[in-house]
Amino acid sequence: MKILVTGTAGFIGFHLAKRLIERGDEVIGLDCINDYYDINLKYSRLELTGINRKEIVDGQITQSTKYPNYKFIKLKLEDREPVLELFRNKKFDKVCNLAAQAGVRYSIENPFVYIDSNIVGFLNILEGCRSSGVKHLAYASSSSVYGLNETMPFSTHHNVDHPISLYAASKKSNELMAHTYSYLYNLPTTGLRFFTVYGPWGRPDMALFLFTKAILEGKPIDVFNNGNMQRDFTYVDDIVEGIVKVIDNPPTSNNEWTGKSPEPSSSVAPYKLFNIGNSNPVKLLNFIEIIEDLLGRKAIKNFLPLQDGDVPATWADVEDLEKILNYKPKTSTKVGVKRFIDWYLNYNA
Repeated sequence: MKILVTGTAGFIGFHLAKRLIERGDEVIGLDCINDYYDINLKYSRLELTGINRKEIVDGQITQSTKYPNYKFIKLKLEDREPVLELFRNKKFDKVCNLAAQAGVRYSIENPFVYIDSNIVGFLNILEGCRSSGVKHLAYASSSSVYGLNETMPFSTHHNVDHPISLYAASKKSNELMAHTYSYLYNLPTTGLRFFTVYGPWGRPDMALFLFTKAILEGKPIDVFNNGNMQRDFTYVDDIVEGIVKVIDNPPTSNNEWTGKSPEPSSSVAPYKLFNIGNSNPVKLLNFIEIIEDLLGRKAIKNFLPLQDGDVPATWADVEDLEKILNYKPKTSTKVGVKRFIDWYLNYNA
């Protein structure tokens, strides 16, 4: 298939592009390579897929030196005409949109960035898919959409109308926008609610990266909600495997759906939502203990209250993922954290 993957200089996008390339798909990667975090890490990811940073020119396609079936373009999703032109010229079979402005806390300080990238940019993706006959759009949503919901585990069959960060609101908006296009234009769309993704080549603003770096440097780590946090940490390879299964299985209309009792995760339109999580929440202090054991060093803990926009716990109900796609993430936290630390020590050697 010819697949557009956005966000391929990013953490999950890099891993997904590599997986699709290696199975033989023709892939075009897209990323704006912004400076939300260290751009050298982003360029290093790209170079692993044969994209030379010196050859990247804004708006122009760069051919991979490693994979003949991979090309890359540096582009902002919110730049409407160049994005729509890319769709017109390339005629993608399928699209996986992972590009977005990430970060819950950052969205409180920089709200306009999230509207530009996550709302305007996503609309451009939808329009590109609609106008060029894309057969399936898969896109990243987030566990943050569950917001004030306290019913555990979090299920896609629950309503999610009370987000507590603009980032979460932007992801909920993506789900609503996708449903509209599925209904109006018969565009199959699948939203993927990711749960705290971690692993090699991970983001420097995420807990595992921050904790590992600080512990090795003998600096204190910030432990929010005084350690009373639980997260459904999900290893990146498990996320990628779930995405691939979703890409290969476009949704169809749910014939049992009714507007008198509307089920949130599906529709009369070709629309579906899935959680992708390990379905095994881990207490933050236990997570830190795993890192300490693997590093052979103790963390200096700075206990702090719950931050604005954060939720105290996440836990993914993946029953639909198992039932419909016969898939469930399986990498244990200890195994996943060890793989990250091995990568981190090698990358920073």
